[in-house]
Amino acid sequence: MEARGKQDLWMRQKPEVLEVLREQAIIQSVESSNRIEGVTIPADRLRPVVLGRARPRDRSEEELAGYRRALDWIFSRKRPVLITPALVKRLHAFAQGGFSGDAGEWKKRNNEIIEILPGGERRVRFVPTSAKETPRAVEAVCRNYHQACENEHVPSLLIVATFVFDFLCIHPFRDGNGRVSRLLTTLLLQIHGFHVSRYISLERLVEETKDEYYNVLTECSQGWHEGKNEIVRWWNYFLSVLRRAYQEFERQVESATARPAKSEFVRQAVLSQVEQFTLADLVAQLPAASPQLIKKVLSELKKAGKVRLIGRGRGARWEVIP
Repeated sequence: MEARGKQDLWMRQKPEVLEVLREQAIIQSVESSNRIEGVTIPADRLRPVVLGRARPRDRSEEELAGYRRALDWIFSRKRPVLITPALVKRLHAFAQGGFSGDAGEWKKRNNEIIEILPGGERRVRFVPTSAKETPRAVEAVCRNYHQACENEHVPSLLIVATFVFDFLCIHPFRDGNGRVSRLLTTLLLQIHGFHVSRYISLERLVEETKDEYYNVLTECSQGWHEGKNEIVRWWNYFLSVLRRAYQEFERQVESATARPAKSEFVRQAVLSQVEQFTLADLVAQLPAASPQLIKKVLSELKKAGKVRLIGRGRGARWEVIP
């Protein structure tokens, strides 16, 4: 795969650029994966909590901090990890932040995947594996994964995509299944040599295509219990997200050549603003950049006649000069 070849080259030749991307991707991944599940925290708390500079103050912050610890654990693995039910439980314990009483435990009751319609009506989208059958189902999925990996004719990315899909259909936990599925995606891609999720947030790309994500899951899960479901559309969606990640990875790396990496990313973000914006808006959009750096870049762009400041004090806003 050409993209993976470039990935390995960049990891050797442009470590300073990748370090910037890595910090930004971690913050975006933590935020997006939890926000998909309805877990959010104030913007001014996001960066300190995710980067470990502030102690979590409530359950939502604990879950974001836990997701960050899970990513740290995944990215620090030096050897391939054996995919087992115990590992799946461990990732769930991370994702729940150790706060929930059932963190790392299979569901005790049967659950349903509910869709909230535009009018507020609730509809059962899918009925996952029963609580009683869940342990055996997870064991079977792990076993099938390892057997598929032994077949050199089966593409590894399809093996990863199928494992994640089956996990979502089992829905083995009371809560946090979506977050664990995204952690498993990152871990499995790492195992098979696809490291893009270290530098580009796959979780953000999923969030940006959330409607398509849920529609594809709904379509492809029909008939899953009987082994009659059609999974090709899920494969296509999964591969399209990965392809977008590598395309963005290439753009980000190749654009950070003339200027220091962080300054260039901030500069591009400022010049891409369509409407008026505040310093606080940029701080929220660029969690990997410090407010001081953002102010410095704004000052440079102002001197160059590319942006102008409107107003003063708290009501001050910036705009890009056409």
